[in-house]
Amino acid sequence: MKTSVFLSFLLAIITLIGCQSNEPSEEWTSLFDGESLDGWKVSSENPESITVEDGSIKCAGERAHLFYDGNYRNFEFESEVKTSEKSNSGIFIHTAYQSEGWPQKGYEIQVNNSFQGSGDHPERRKTGSIYNIRNIYYPLVNDNEWFKMRVKVVDNLVEVFVNDIKVNEYREPEKPWRPEGSEEMRIEEGTFALQAHDPGSTVWFRNIRARALPQGTPDYSSVDKEWDTLVTKLMRAGYPVVDYHVHLKGGLTIEEVVANSQHLGINYGVAPNCGLHFPVTNDESLYAYIDSVKGSPTFKGMQAEGREWVTLFSPEAIAEFDYVFTDAMTFTDSKGRRNRIWIPEEVWVDDKQQFMDQMVGKIEAIFSQEPVDIYVNPTVLPAELMDEHNELWTKDRISRVIKVLGDNNIALEINARYKLPSAEMVKMAKEAGLKFTFGTNNTGRDLGQLEYCIQMIEECKLTPNDMFEIKPDHLKPINVKGLPEKITG
Repeated sequence: MKTSVFLSFLLAIITLIGCQSNEPSEEWTSLFDGESLDGWKVSSENPESITVEDGSIKCAGERAHLFYDGNYRNFEFESEVKTSEKSNSGIFIHTAYQSEGWPQKGYEIQVNNSFQGSGDHPERRKTGSIYNIRNIYYPLVNDNEWFKMRVKVVDNLVEVFVNDIKVNEYREPEKPWRPEGSEEMRIEEGTFALQAHDPGSTVWFRNIRARALPQGTPDYSSVDKEWDTLVTKLMRAGYPVVDYHVHLKGGLTIEEVVANSQHLGINYGVAPNCGLHFPVTNDESLYAYIDSVKGSPTFKGMQAEGREWVTLFSPEAIAEFDYVFTDAMTFTDSKGRRNRIWIPEEVWVDDKQQFMDQMVGKIEAIFSQEPVDIYVNPTVLPAELMDEHNELWTKDRISRVIKVLGDNNIALEINARYKLPSAEMVKMAKEAGLKFTFGTNNTGRDLGQLEYCIQMIEECKLTPNDMFEIKPDHLKPINVKGLPEKITG
């Protein structure tokens, strides 16, 4: 009896000692003294890739990992980070020491501001991504500048902050889908690790600290397991899950867009309507809009409306946007009538075939001259013709549209709202080498879940390399083509 009591007492003491590093506390603990790697352990694989330099941990060279000697369940981790050009690194959480290879346990929080990978293997996952679980694709900060990264884990919720702006979150389901060999990629408990990725990458970490947080009860009630599995599979396969065609309409706010993005894992590009009789009509209102959404973790798009838009804005103002898109839903017909085909009272169809030939001609004129990245709302027709859409959009007409897009390096939107273009056109466009985007074109708060777009991935066998990427500044159409001298359409 005495022996049993003694063993119970001893076990309690051992448990208490083992949990000391994970004791909840409001106090931050410094994990790096700025001078040495005391308290850390370098992998035996390329240990020379991780050094201390000028008060920071420098990760540069062949693959290596630096593991902290500690154990955390619920926590906040914070570090200042700086990247050189084309660098790739990561902060691992809930991981465990490995002498070599990529850490298999826990999650990697991506550090990548400008590294794009190779043509066959693009690296779209940017700083703040929960790697291959909840990727984000917009660059948040610049190379060669110190920025702050903070990761918070409470029960089954992971949140990532960059310069104190929450840019990502992931609520893990009770039994998340993971591919074979990656079963330990999940929330449990463990330590932190820093990564040296390859010889061309240099990343510094300093002012590294953490604090343990109390453990509560995981909340699985708001997790859609089927959706979580689908998004994780898409992201792991390399598909950029981005809706580039969102508007702040029907009371929808930028804050609601961001919240929806972080709940679903869909990245968003938010665009104002810019053109004659639209909310943004000149440089002044354009810059005012840019200021209103500055700092939000979203892409900044411009919807160019009507054919007059090229006369309303300067190239410098247009270049403020990440990308520009337009459609062919506004044009002036051969009789001088300004058609806006989504408004029944402002569209004239004297003859169906003649209307179609004229509209295809307008599409060719628009996309051969206007400096845009994406053709959106593709092949939409006036309401009175939509029942005959597949018959009116003949293979020849589709081919003409695909050719002008290909000749001018313009991507084709797969539109979730209109469920267009048809699978036939998507397959023809893929064969011609066009790139694709996903878009909703919402009219209110409901942004959906890109159902038609995801359907087209499977039905048309689209690959990650078929997807559109934001162009660097020097390749933006406005900087390459400039504005046309003559208004089209």
